[in-house]
Amino acid sequence: MKKSVLFFAVALFACSTSVLAQDLYMPRNVKAVYAAGFRSKDGKPTAKYFQNKSKHDIKISVSPPDKTVTGSETIEFTNNGPVPQSVVVFRFELNVHAPEAMREQPVGPDQFAPPVQIDEFSEGGKVTDWKPLIRAAGMTYNAVRLQKPIAPGETRSFGFKWHYQLVNGTGREGTVDPTSFYLAYFYPRVAVFDDVGGWDQTPHMLSHEFYGEFNDYNVEVTVPKNFLVWGTGNLVNIDEVLQPKYADRLKKSFTSDDVVNISTPEELKSGKVTAQKDQVTWKWKADYVPDVAYGLSDHYKWDASSIVVDKSTGRRASTQAAYDEPSKNFANMVQYIRNSLEFASNNTPGVPYPYPKMTIFRGFADMEYPMMANDSEMGSPQMQEFVAAHEILHTYFPFYMGINERRYSFMEEGWTTAFEYIYNSEQFGKEFADRMFKVFRVQGWIASDDPGADIPIMTPEDSMIGEGYSNNKYGRAALGYLALRDLLGEKEFGNALREFMVRWNGKHPTPWDMFYSFNSATGKNMNWFWNAWFFSTGYIDYAVAKVVLNDDGSHKVEIGNLGGFPAPFDLKVTFKDGSTKTFHQTPAVWENDLLEASVSISDKKEVTAIEIDGGIWMDANPEDNSWSGQ
Repeated sequence: MKKSVLFFAVALFACSTSVLAQDLYMPRNVKAVYAAGFRSKDGKPTAKYFQNKSKHDIKISVSPPDKTVTGSETIEFTNNGPVPQSVVVFRFELNVHAPEAMREQPVGPDQFAPPVQIDEFSEGGKVTDWKPLIRAAGMTYNAVRLQKPIAPGETRSFGFKWHYQLVNGTGREGTVDPTSFYLAYFYPRVAVFDDVGGWDQTPHMLSHEFYGEFNDYNVEVTVPKNFLVWGTGNLVNIDEVLQPKYADRLKKSFTSDDVVNISTPEELKSGKVTAQKDQVTWKWKADYVPDVAYGLSDHYKWDASSIVVDKSTGRRASTQAAYDEPSKNFANMVQYIRNSLEFASNNTPGVPYPYPKMTIFRGFADMEYPMMANDSEMGSPQMQEFVAAHEILHTYFPFYMGINERRYSFMEEGWTTAFEYIYNSEQFGKEFADRMFKVFRVQGWIASDDPGADIPIMTPEDSMIGEGYSNNKYGRAALGYLALRDLLGEKEFGNALREFMVRWNGKHPTPWDMFYSFNSATGKNMNWFWNAWFFSTGYIDYAVAKVVLNDDGSHKVEIGNLGGFPAPFDLKVTFKDGSTKTFHQTPAVWENDLLEASVSISDKKEVTAIEIDGGIWMDANPEDNSWSGQ
């Protein structure tokens, strides 16, 4: 539904009374938000900034191999915005599997399921007919008109009873095998209402991602005995669901640096592990997270350990893995999680892991969720750790930072891909990291002849499909962030990144909040850099244009920037005496002129060859990257 007329009036009045210098392009809705004072060009949230919140009490039941999931839920929704809400939008992400749902590409029959069935709906404790304003099958969001508006500061309860059918779990959720299920996006939720876009009414499609509010969750997952459940949040009834020996093993793991096997498939099958009631309810609690997800199985192995993630306080996080016996590369998964949390907490981004737990569940998706990942088995231990680290590093973007993935996925996949490169460099060496980054993140874009390959990274994700969409959110954006790191140096980059994260943790930063925050944190106006990398069409293509011999015997090398992007590069110079020297150039070389730069070679020796080497910033046409004086 459209934003409130009052909300527009506030923004338009502010626009008429103060003029913003448009140093970076802003769409009209973003410009209005800044003019209205909801966000600030110093990169900090203002006193007017707001976001809503819900408290969820959810009960779901599932009995594999039956694929039916049944749920009931109470939502306590608080309107923290400046205007009353007469309409509330709810999200039903799993309607993406309905045959009538919007799609950008064909899917197989194993991805079809009936729409989520709403069995009962209530408002303010009163059961009422479920009457969405749009009566179309396959809607991944819908709105209801309320009995009376929710005033600013008011809390209103909503209730749902619903059921749905799991699909084959080759994607982000569903059945992994006949008795191993992954439950994600399974519950009705209030859509995000923010100052920039109003109600989130972007249709969900299978290859796109999400946007969630920071909510509190109490979740009960009821399964048959001899099924284990893993999930987001703390398990608050360990002694009710596990028999004493196994409960003690789990508790021991919470303070252990060693990997503890909690249970084996054989122990689980023999009835030794879980409570032996016919149905066992696992209770979970998670506060201020944008989503929850759960995995379950009656034949998965369970390993656990823990690690100190905040050395200043000694706070630990539990590290857990759930996997089937054939997935041999999961045998060391708990250690991979420990490695990732150590890196993230103390290296990059250098913010202590914010949650009490991280679990990786063997599925198919290679997909992140708060405190959970659904990962497939990889062909080698190195690749298994590579993928695990990527999903774990998503903890910060989008979850810790509340990114709108539906629109600005380059702020989550791009940052995480940059972190992944730094992780691989630290864990496996620069040669491995460079090779993997080029092959998986850059080569497809830089070699592309697709006309959409060079669309600006700032293009909203919900306006894109295909190659340009994928390149923008992963490789191109990551190259931009890594170029920023090279421009600022590791120390200043890290400090600015952490300042941005402190300011916007638990909130919903836009790209402009990010750009302005980096500017103010560094005391530098880097709009030339942001404009070139994120708002412009372009690519990386440099050429040695001219080599000039100066009167004093030194040289000046003129470099042309044919693609327009300001990336770092090395100038490798070979002298007549056979010696070589490398002159590293940060993106600052392009600050005053994006089309041409000059590099001085002070050595007063005869130069015989010059070569441009961009490293991971691969050149679209390397044929003109060298010069020979012979």
